[in-house]
Amino acid sequence: MNKSACLGRPFVASLVGLLTALSAVVAVAQPPFTGTDEIETDRDSFTPATTTVGRRQMMFESAYSFSDNPVGLETHSLPELVARYGVTDRIELRLGWNYEVGGASSGFSGGVPDLDEPVGTELEQGSQIFYGLKAAVTDQDNWLPGSAVVVEAGTPTSGKETTTQFITTYVFGWELPKEWKWDAALRYGYDSAEGDRFNIWAPSTVLKVPVLEQWTAHAEYFGIFSDGRAVDSTQHYFSPGVHYLVTPDLEVGVRLGWGLNDESANFFNNVGFGWRF
Repeated sequence: MNKSACLGRPFVASLVGLLTALSAVVAVAQPPFTGTDEIETDRDSFTPATTTVGRRQMMFESAYSFSDNPVGLETHSLPELVARYGVTDRIELRLGWNYEVGGASSGFSGGVPDLDEPVGTELEQGSQIFYGLKAAVTDQDNWLPGSAVVVEAGTPTSGKETTTQFITTYVFGWELPKEWKWDAALRYGYDSAEGDRFNIWAPSTVLKVPVLEQWTAHAEYFGIFSDGRAVDSTQHYFSPGVHYLVTPDLEVGVRLGWGLNDESANFFNNVGFGWRF
């Protein structure tokens, strides 16, 4: 067993314990679940939500991700922290921070992935601060989808990377009968390798289905593609997941994923929570 895998087990155990304790405490402290005005996070799938947090409301999202890379060491990513504050009903400000250790950056939680092959056996470490905004663009009206745009920048705070990266995501979707939801998104960013700058595109689509009063399951496809490299990279993923509403303002969830081609990570998982107040 390699050193990176051993590092991951304490992280997972600690985070699962924290989520369990937090859920229990908040469930006692909060009013009973009513199912109205439910929290909708961006972290419970690769495709972000079409909604914003709401005027004068704050939301914290945090998670841990593990990625079994096709070559080299696994990647561990935490705390994937994002603070979202609604300045109006349609515009929110966003500030986040994340730390990664192991192999290449995955980008499974919204960042720009490192598409260089992680061929080394030495642990790499790095962190980034993220800042930007999200704005609602349209509300659903019959066949017109609800939509939003997220514009963010990521600046390294430690590690070998020094370049600020810009990430833009456009998401749109529909609320379907029986409270089903179908969303799709296109994410754009850029990266560089040995002085060569190139584009990264990440399309995705997710179907979310309520299975019980407080439980929702989803199935998702997403891809991560480079454009403009000497040798471009193509990755495809299938990712199911489930999230549970402890209260209308507290969500916990887990999602898994499998690569569908040789350039993709073999497997990844993500566990985390969102809390609105």
